[in-house]
Amino acid sequence: MTRQSIPLDHSLTDYLHAIGVTEHPVLRELREFTAGHRLAKMQIAPEQGQFMGWLARLIGARRYLEIGVFTGYSALAVALALPEDGEVVACDVSDEFTRVAREYWHKAGVAERIHLTLQPALYTLQALLDAGRHNDFDLAFIDADKPSTPAYFEACLQLVRPGGVIVLDNIFLGGRVIAPQDNDPPGVHTMHAFNAGLAADPRIRLSVLPMGDGMTLAMKL
Repeated sequence: MTRQSIPLDHSLTDYLHAIGVTEHPVLRELREFTAGHRLAKMQIAPEQGQFMGWLARLIGARRYLEIGVFTGYSALAVALALPEDGEVVACDVSDEFTRVAREYWHKAGVAERIHLTLQPALYTLQALLDAGRHNDFDLAFIDADKPSTPAYFEACLQLVRPGGVIVLDNIFLGGRVIAPQDNDPPGVHTMHAFNAGLAADPRIRLSVLPMGDGMTLAMKL
């Protein structure tokens, strides 16, 4: 028994991966490729990807919305967990990064499930709302620019069905959210206020996991 989560050093992280992560071969290949990328820290951890796929199966997800794609690991992890007629709507602004994603989505045989739009995500989210897709998604993942997180979350609350789940990544920002400093980027201050407000939000049921750089799960009521 322990009163708090224990920190994971490299040895314990390796053990976690050995006993708790079973990756599709293409997922592993993509993760290993991205590890050499100049922005490799932007990729979620493999245990997060496995959790996302597990969560999608748990709630019977058929439609998944992702904000922030990078090289496509999280989108691939969830796409592999969806049924054959499942749908992924993915939002990003980088053709450079998502070219890698497209390659691996094709390699894994799920590219036809993933609809990628390259423009600011708020435009795509508004287009989905304008198309009448309120309450249409089962699962959403927000892993993009932090200053826009509150706006992304509000849009997702309209697009995700009651009982669906919104997942937010990097909610700890390496610990900087605890006490933001004047010289911290605006996103740190945004996340500090956003995190504080979620606990009292009557529209959701909240759970925060100390996984990766912190993951928040918000089930829409």
